[in-house]
Amino acid sequence: MKIQWGCSVGVVASAMPNGLFTQGSTELKGLVMQSGAASFVAYMKSNFPAATGAVSVTNLLYAISHPGDWGMIAAPLFILCTAFVMKGKNFLPKSFPPGTEVIIATALATIMSMKFDYPGNVVGEIPQLDPDAGINLGPIKVPISVMNLKDLMAAPVVDCFGGSYVTLIISASLFAAVNFLSIMGIASSFETENGIKWSAPRELIAQGIACGVAGFTGSAPVSGSMSRSLVSRMAGTTSQASCLITALIWIYMMPYMSVMSPTPQAALAAVIMSAVVKSVVFPKDLMAMKGTDIIVGWGTGVGTAVTSPTIGFGIGLLLVAVTSVMKPKKEKTA
Repeated sequence: MKIQWGCSVGVVASAMPNGLFTQGSTELKGLVMQSGAASFVAYMKSNFPAATGAVSVTNLLYAISHPGDWGMIAAPLFILCTAFVMKGKNFLPKSFPPGTEVIIATALATIMSMKFDYPGNVVGEIPQLDPDAGINLGPIKVPISVMNLKDLMAAPVVDCFGGSYVTLIISASLFAAVNFLSIMGIASSFETENGIKWSAPRELIAQGIACGVAGFTGSAPVSGSMSRSLVSRMAGTTSQASCLITALIWIYMMPYMSVMSPTPQAALAAVIMSAVVKSVVFPKDLMAMKGTDIIVGWGTGVGTAVTSPTIGFGIGLLLVAVTSVMKPKKEKTA
């Protein structure tokens, strides 16, 4: 099943509005609601609220097909940054480390925004950490707080699922399954394309521990991110240490990150777009499929794109069951 392609479409649908439109997704949503697609979007939201992908794909198709509505400054900046990030390394000195093109594109866009009063959406104010909050680990202060166990157990989580523990368990199980499938897709593609080995049991244990810690610290569930993984690979990372280093840098550099406040969101969208656009336009794995695998692969991918990863997973399972009946049975040989 190819949930990964559908998720990539979702990444493109979320990044493109911030790149092509001056006021980002807010402007795009307003334009769509003034177009002929407004009734379809309203119908999907009211009757199929779980199929969030249908609205996202509709917005994406509108954005691509209406270049007259693109921002006069945001769109060219987005296109130029995307092209530079994708092809810039071919023109830079070989001694420069991977990812230099990302830093150059982001830095130049930030300088342009500061000097010429960029009219589009920018990163904006960076929230400041409470200097007194956190846990002391020797000389290092980690800015996290552990929730009280009694408060944690009394959290009204089940109320978010209509008061049904059955619905809660099913939803959590589906989320875990889809999340792990996404991780498998990312890790498998990295192993095939870059020779980076991975272990399914190790990843499963790591995700379980991370989600457990997230619960005790009041965080959202931890999951794999295809866009971040692709951007990390594009920047030349080769080990899991990159995640730890990135997290620690963000934590301890927060007081100084206001330098990125004027960074145009179009430039950041370009970085994400450059990492995923090829896999969306030219999905090699899907295009190489044959027989009933075409139905399962494309059906799962499209289903994920127009609904959600959880529903797409269910669609994939259904297609596997249906197509297994269609496959000719092999004759037993004596």
